[in-house]
Amino acid sequence: MRTRTTGTSRRTSAAGAALAVLVLGLTTACGGGDKPAKPDTTADATPETNDPKDPGQVSEPPPLDEQPKTVDPNVKGVGAGGGKELTETELAAAVLATGDVSTFKVDPMDGPPAQGENADDPACAPLTAMINGKPEPVASAAVYRQLLGAKTGRPAISEFLTTHGTQGAVSLLSRLGDAVKACEDGFKGSGAGGSSTYSAVERIDVPKAGDDTLAYQVTGDFEGDPVPLVFHVVRVGGTVATFYTANLEGTATPEIPSILLATQAAKLK
Repeated sequence: MRTRTTGTSRRTSAAGAALAVLVLGLTTACGGGDKPAKPDTTADATPETNDPKDPGQVSEPPPLDEQPKTVDPNVKGVGAGGGKELTETELAAAVLATGDVSTFKVDPMDGPPAQGENADDPACAPLTAMINGKPEPVASAAVYRQLLGAKTGRPAISEFLTTHGTQGAVSLLSRLGDAVKACEDGFKGSGAGGSSTYSAVERIDVPKAGDDTLAYQVTGDFEGDPVPLVFHVVRVGGTVATFYTANLEGTATPEIPSILLATQAAKLK
């Protein structure tokens, strides 16, 4: 996935509520309680920049051949594998942190805006819930983080860790899997910020981690430009970790290294 800079926001300005939440809200809100960036809807948008410190950039993760092959033995589990329902404080201790995976640094990230979007087809509602950053059933606690390349400092992947109780977490992945299959030909979403069109949904193969794992791609169709949005989801007991990223400048499926899922699962067990 190539780097996306603030100057490319003209491409996403007409995307509606969901893209604003996923890409401009969560993916670019990093560190120090910074507020999510707003889409640039002006005709004279800011020129593109290659400044690696620009918080509007979305960059590919470090190459797969640079990723650790095994989970760091210093990573210790918090005991969530037995179905323990973690509090927000416990989630904050259990979520990935700088040093857990050597190729990534981790920053705090603001949660999603209060309002997202709804799917036109109820069968696709689990997909828009994830795009909104609020997986269903509703979590009793949640924390949000952004993963940056350790060498570049550029945003690469975002994560949210949510607590649902074991029954709720099992239901979440089951309903999400059903939605991926039911909505493979695409769906529409709408909300206060406008409407969005998703042209396709497809499952992605991913190594199993934790008690259950699911990966899929939602392809947004914004003014004729395809935007691949990728989600990798792993469950440990009643806790669900969701990793996501987007390719804003091409059609290739962006990569989420499996070591992230494996390490997060190890940290939860």
